[in-house]
Amino acid sequence: MNESLVVNDSSATPVTGEALTWLEAESPEHNGSLEFSTAPLDFPVNPWDIMLCMSGTVIACENAIVVAIIFYTPTLRTPMFVLIGSLATADLLAGMGLILNFVFQYVISSETISLITVGFLVASFTASISSLLAITVDRYFSLYNALTYFSEKTLQYVHLMLLGTWGVSLFLGLLPVLGWNCLDEPASCSIVRPLTRSNVTLLATSFFAIFVVMLTLYFKICKIVCRHAHQIALQQHFFATSHYVATKKGVSTLAIILGTFGASWLPFAIYCLVGEKEYPSVYTYATLLPATYNSMINPIIYAYRNAEIQRSIYMLLCGCFQTNGAYRSRSPSEV
Repeated sequence: MNESLVVNDSSATPVTGEALTWLEAESPEHNGSLEFSTAPLDFPVNPWDIMLCMSGTVIACENAIVVAIIFYTPTLRTPMFVLIGSLATADLLAGMGLILNFVFQYVISSETISLITVGFLVASFTASISSLLAITVDRYFSLYNALTYFSEKTLQYVHLMLLGTWGVSLFLGLLPVLGWNCLDEPASCSIVRPLTRSNVTLLATSFFAIFVVMLTLYFKICKIVCRHAHQIALQQHFFATSHYVATKKGVSTLAIILGTFGASWLPFAIYCLVGEKEYPSVYTYATLLPATYNSMINPIIYAYRNAEIQRSIYMLLCGCFQTNGAYRSRSPSEV
């Protein structure tokens, strides 16, 4: 059986030709891949790996469309779309990493490829989460400094954020390849082999820090949105209706963004801190799979709901687009 990305191979190697049932593989005595096989099957495939590969395929397809649209549309060069493009690129790489992990796991299995694949996934998902933080920071400053937001300095600031985002992500992804792994010391392995327990703890702690910062910034954004909606409503003398609608829309959008992000990554981040390598690998798979769904939902929340990207998609699919006088581009501050 080829080594899985999330498998802690602490059990003895099964005898050739002996098929493990799913329950046996799930027990602590066989803490390996969740194998399920019958006697005639010589190539057992982990069902969790299949689901991760399918998730990666959907992620790659969704985000490839977003990257292509932003890259080939000259009008989408504002800071907001640059950050959305960074998020889509990171999620695209994460989806490709899940696919490559499945292929290499069952076709070309080696320690070197395992390290490279794990580093690639760590870098991609770190860049995805960091890009979400960068988008949050950009939305906050687009509201807090609305008068000076559309300037050359803002674009330079965004480029600096992206440079830091991808630099840190690349550094964290290279750590396992450069030697911070448990291949030489199996006792130091975490729930995600070949990452060490200290490496996984660093990643989980970084996630919690980013989540707290995003929560704080979105709380401030919510206050600014409510205050702006209140001021506009007073000026237009429609306080009872417009203020309630605008406030409800802003709060619900922020709740969807934070709720999706937290529900996707919190279970895996918590399990990284409390889980032990001796635990059945089904727990790792069950918390890791929902984390990948965040990269599947990101293009829907941040890209496909945007009016300008929708127009670009219509132009791509239909070949033409009749300009509508009522069309209005979304502001970067619209959450």
